[in-house]
Parts: sequence; structure tokens; C-alpha cells
Amino acid sequence: MSEPAVLSLRGASFGYEDGPRVLDGLDFDVREGRALALLGRNGSGKTTLMRLLSGGLRPDAGRLTVDGTAVTYDRAGLTRLRTTVQLVVQDPDDQLFAASVGQDVSFGPLNLGLSDAEVRARVARALAALDIAELADRPTHLLSYGQRKRTAIAGAVAMRPRVLILDEPTAGLDPDGQERLLATLDGLRADGTTVVMATHDVDLALRWADDAALLTPDGVRTGPAAGTLARPELLARAGLRLPWGVAAARLLRAHGLLGATAAAPRTAEELAALAAGAPATD
Repeated sequence: MSEPAVLSLRGASFGYEDGPRVLDGLDFDVREGRALALLGRNGSGKTTLMRLLSGGLRPDAGRLTVDGTAVTYDRAGLTRLRTTVQLVVQDPDDQLFAASVGQDVSFGPLNLGLSDAEVRARVARALAALDIAELADRPTHLLSYGQRKRTAIAGAVAMRPRVLILDEPTAGLDPDGQERLLATLDGLRADGTTVVMATHDVDLALRWADDAALLTPDGVRTGPAAGTLARPELLARAGLRLPWGVAAARLLRAHGLLGATAAAPRTAEELAALAAGAPATD
């Protein structure tokens, strides 16, 4: 992986009061332009890691850097960090607080001291990116769950971060809502946003991510998603199962229907292409 690191934790440790260390001596990079899936069992430290990366928590030891420069945790330093990285939590009701969608999305840009014209432009672009422009004046308490999810993400996007961190963004969404959200994330990535997604869905991670980071009792193991998510012993340490595409590829290989070096299918269409003897397309 040759892309430069936007965010880096070096030697980072963190433990909650009266509890054991959640992370200890962690080295971790978020690389420019990569889609990174963060996976692990409940209690493995995913939420803690995301909050350390976004400045919501300060490491007990070690440091967080942006482009190699150490983050400071005074008001000015955290403001600078939040123009680089935004975290969207799993439950949108923990993030939404304003009376209307437009007001909620405008909150962050207003706090940056931007002009009214710049704030309006950012809000309009964020609402359009999340496909909720028609909801600008709707009261937030009248939104569906999926609309609340999109509004929370729009509030982060309006800050124009280089890194967008999402905690279980597809949880609670129906299949159509999940597909729409993934298409939105693809659009954000095309515009230059690096996306980090915490998820329990190994199939989604294999399909969507460039890289996967698995949190295990031995630490965090990061690598290209296709290879990392094909290691059963590593997945077992993280409390995860093999993705269905990897399991299907193993079965096909066992019956001589797939070459040893052929990539595992990530979608039903790729599996159908393999079964028909045609090369799968990306």
C-alpha cells in the first residue's frame, strides 16, 4: 500500500477509568483514498479506535498525527482536526439535535465561522450528495430511520473532511437503503474523501473495501481486503466468519472449478460469472 497516511496513531494506548486497556501500543494508519473496513467482535475496541482517530478521545500514551504532524488537543488543534476528519456514530439520534434537516447540517460549518453564502453552499452540496435535498426544511423528528442516517452523514460531509469515519452505517437499513448508501459513499470517494467504515458484515467489507483492519486480542491486523478476509484463522481471532464469497471460492476450488489464484467472488453476479466459466468483472 503506497498511498500516504492521512491519519496515523503511533504507540497509542487507551483505557477507560477503572477498566483494562482497550488498546495498547497501537500503530495504525488511514491511507489517502483507500476504502477501509474496520471489523471485530463487540468490545474489541472499534469504537475506541474511531474516537481516537477523530479526536473524541485522547490516547493515554502515544500520539495521533495528520500528515505526519502531531495533533494537539487544545481548542485550536481539535478544530483543525475536525476539518480533516469527521465521525458519524451508529445511532443518528445521538447526533441530530436541530429542529430541521437544513439547520442540523449547517451547524458544523457555522461553527467554523464561514460566511452565510459558504455555509449555504456547503449545506446544499451535502444534502445533494446524500440525496436528501428535498428534506431541507423537514423537522428531524419526522424523518424515517434511513433519512436520519443520511442527515447525520450530511452534517459530517458539510464539513468537507478528508476522512469520513462511519460506525455501522448500514445497520438498520433495508437492502435498498444499504445500496443507496453505498452508492453515496462511492460518490464521496470519487470526490476525494477517504472513507473508513466499522462493520460486522464481512460480506459487505469484502465487496466494498480496499483494505480491512481486523481487531483481535493480539492487536490490529491490516491489509488488502481480499487477502485479509480470506484468512480463517485471523477471522476466528476477530470473532468473524469467512465471507460467503471466500467460502464459495474454496468450494469451487475443491471441485476443480476455480483456479488457485482466481479471486473470490464479491457479488452474486461475480459468482454467476465464475459458475458459467466466464471471468468475473470488477
